[in-house]
Amino acid sequence: MEPEEASAQEDGGSRLMLRVERPVYDEEFLGTRLLHRKQSSTSFRQKLSDKFRCSSERAKAAALSFLPILTWLPSYPVKQYLMSDVISGLSTGVVQLPQGLAYALLAAVPPVYGLYSSFYPVLLYTFFGTSRHISIGTFAVVSLMIGGAVVREVPDNMVIGPTNVTNSSLANEDLSPIDARKVQVAVVLTTMVGIIQFVFGLLRFGFVAIYLTEPLVRGFTTAAAVHVVISQLKYLLGVKTARFSGPLSAVYSVNEVFSKIEQTNIPSFLLGLTCTVFLYGIKVLNERFKQNLPVPIPGEIIVVIVSTGVSYGIPLEKYNVSIVGYIPSGLRAPAVPDFSLALNLIPDAFAVAIVGFSMSISLSKTFALKHGYSVDGNQELIALGLCNFLSSFFHTFAITCSMSRSLVQESTGGKTQIAGLLASLMVLLVVLVIGFVFQPLPQTALAAIIIVNLVGMFKQFRDIPPLWRTSKIELAIWLVSFVASVLLGLDYGLLAAIAFAIITVIYRTQSPKSSILGHVADTGLYYDVNTYEEASEYEGIKIFHSNSSIYFANSDRYVNKLKEKTGVNPKELQAAQEAKRKRKKKDDKEQNSSIKICAEHKDATEEVVPQSQEMQEVRNGELEAKHSEPTSEAAVFLEPLSPVHSIILDWTAVNFIDSVGAKAIKQVIKEYASVDVRVVIAGCNRTVLDELNTLQFFSKELSTNMVFPSVHDAVLRCQCSSSRPPGASSEA
Repeated sequence: MEPEEASAQEDGGSRLMLRVERPVYDEEFLGTRLLHRKQSSTSFRQKLSDKFRCSSERAKAAALSFLPILTWLPSYPVKQYLMSDVISGLSTGVVQLPQGLAYALLAAVPPVYGLYSSFYPVLLYTFFGTSRHISIGTFAVVSLMIGGAVVREVPDNMVIGPTNVTNSSLANEDLSPIDARKVQVAVVLTTMVGIIQFVFGLLRFGFVAIYLTEPLVRGFTTAAAVHVVISQLKYLLGVKTARFSGPLSAVYSVNEVFSKIEQTNIPSFLLGLTCTVFLYGIKVLNERFKQNLPVPIPGEIIVVIVSTGVSYGIPLEKYNVSIVGYIPSGLRAPAVPDFSLALNLIPDAFAVAIVGFSMSISLSKTFALKHGYSVDGNQELIALGLCNFLSSFFHTFAITCSMSRSLVQESTGGKTQIAGLLASLMVLLVVLVIGFVFQPLPQTALAAIIIVNLVGMFKQFRDIPPLWRTSKIELAIWLVSFVASVLLGLDYGLLAAIAFAIITVIYRTQSPKSSILGHVADTGLYYDVNTYEEASEYEGIKIFHSNSSIYFANSDRYVNKLKEKTGVNPKELQAAQEAKRKRKKKDDKEQNSSIKICAEHKDATEEVVPQSQEMQEVRNGELEAKHSEPTSEAAVFLEPLSPVHSIILDWTAVNFIDSVGAKAIKQVIKEYASVDVRVVIAGCNRTVLDELNTLQFFSKELSTNMVFPSVHDAVLRCQCSSSRPPGASSEA
C-alpha cells in the first residue's frame, strides 16, 4: 500500500490546492486495518456513579442553573444598568396595567384577577427565568384559551349555588357564584399547566417547541387573533350575547353578534370606536418615530385614565354601558385549588402549557440572539411552570410572555429582569392602593385595547406571499394551522396543525428528491447530471442519490426510484432474457424444419433434373453452414443483459435505516446480482454502518467490501473490476 500524501498550498495566491494520494478504501479494509475503536475502561456502574456523584462544583452549577438570577445579580452594574431598567420598568408597567385588566375579560374572570396575574408570575420569573428582556404576564392567546375552557365548564346559563363554591376565600368575596366558579376553573387549569411545564422542564423536554414550527405558530396566533376580535365584538357594540366554545365557536359567536346588532348600545360603540382609533394612531406614531421618542407614548394608560374620567363625569351605567365593576383592594389570601375540576381540563392544560412555552422561548431566543447571550429552554420550562403553579395558589390564571410588552421593555432600554420586577411593583401598587379608581372603567375601552394590540398579529397575513414563493409546504402548514384553529377552536386546531406538520415531515421523507450523479472532470466531485452540464456519467456506472433516510415508510419508493432513475430493472431484464431465449429456441426449431424440407426437396429434384457437381457442393455448403450455427442456449447468456455493470448507492444523506429498509436494499442487491449488475454503497456514515451490523445486513454474499467511504472510491473500484477479464480476482 502506498503511503498517503496530502498537501494544501496556494495556487497563484488565490486558491488553495488539495492533493491527496491514497489507495482505494472499502469498509472491510477500514474496519480491520485502518480504524480501531477505542476501548472504554469505564463500566456502566462507574458511569452511573459519575452521573449522580455530588460535588461542590456540581452543587454550585445546579444552584446557578435553577436560580439564574444568581449569575447576573451579584455583578449587576448599577451605574450602567439601573436607570435604563427603571425607565423600562415604568414604561412596561404602564402597559401591563391596562392589559392585565383587559385580558381578564378574555379569560372569562373578573378584571382584578388580571392584575394578580400581572404581579405574582412576573415577580417569580425574575428569579427563575433566563431571558433578560421578555415581559411575563397576561397574553391574549393564552387568556383566550383559558377563557374557552372556563366557558365550556361553566356556561353563562349554568345555575350554581353558594355551596358549589368550595374555596372559602372566593366565597367571601363580592362575587356571584358563577363568577367564583369560573375563577376556580381558571385557577385549577393554571395549576395543571404549571405542573406540566415544570415536569417537562425536569425531564429536559425543552425540545418539544421544535414541533411548533414558525409557520404553525404564526398561523395559530393569527387564528387566535381572529377569535379574540370576535370575542370582543359584543363589548365593543355593547350587546349581550352568549359565549361559545369548541368547534365552530367563532361562527356561532359571529352569528350571535350580528343577530343582535340592532340592539347595539350607541354610547358604548362610539366610546369604543374612539378609543380604537386613538390607540391605533398612537401605535402608528410610536412605530414611525421610535428613533426620536425616548419612550413610547403610553396610549393604553391614557385611554384607561381618560375613559375612567369620562365614566366618572358622565355615569355611563345610566346608558347601559358595561363597566369593570367592583375591584377589591389588597391581595387575596392563598388557597388550594379545587382539583375535583381537573379531570376535564387535562387536554386544555397540555395545549396551554405547550403554546405558552412556545411563545416564550421563541421570543426569548430572538432577544438573546440580538443581545449576545443564551437562554436555556429546559430552565424556561421550569421557570414558567413555577410561575404558573405557585401563582395559582394566589388566584391567577396562566401566563406567558407578551410580544407587545416585551418590545416595549426591550426598546426602552431594559437590560435585565429588574425592569420586569419594577413593572410588577407598579401593578402591586394599583392593587393595594388605587384599584378602586378603575371600577367605572368601561369594558368597551378594554375591548379597544385588546383589539388594537392584535394589529401585529394580523400583519402575519403578510407571510403568505413570501411562503408561496419559497416553500409551498410551509405555506400549507400556515394555512392549515390558521383555518383549523379558526374553525375547530384553539385546542383542537393546535392538535390538527401539529398533526399536519408531522404529516408533512413524513411526506418529505416518503417522497425525497432522487437523482443520478455524474463526475465533474478533474475534481473528484459528483453532481446531478440533469442539473449541471459539467457533470457526466461514467460508462457502465450509475450513481444513485436520494436525500433521505431509508425506513419502512419510503423503502419501496426508494427501490422503485432506483430502478426508474438508473433505467435498469432486473425483472424486466430477466423477462427480456427469457423472451430472447424462447425466440432463439423458436428460430432454431424453424431452421431445423427448413433444413429438413430443403433436404427432401433436393432428393426429389435430383431424381428429375440432374445437377452439376459444382452447384450441389455450393448448396451443400450453404446447408452445412446453416446447420453449423450455434443453437446452444448458453450462447444467449454470453451476451450482456445491460450496458450498466455497476450501480453505486450514494448514502451521504442517509441518517438512519431500519430493518424494513435493510431488507429492501438487501433484496434489490440480490436482484441486480442475478442480472450481472454489481451494487455497492458509498458515503455510509459510521452510525448507519453500525445499524447495518446490528440488523445483520452483511453476510458471506454481502460483505463489507461492498461499502466505500466515498463515491470516488466506489467509482474507481467499479472501473477496476469491470476492466478485469472474466475469472480474475476482485481483490484490489
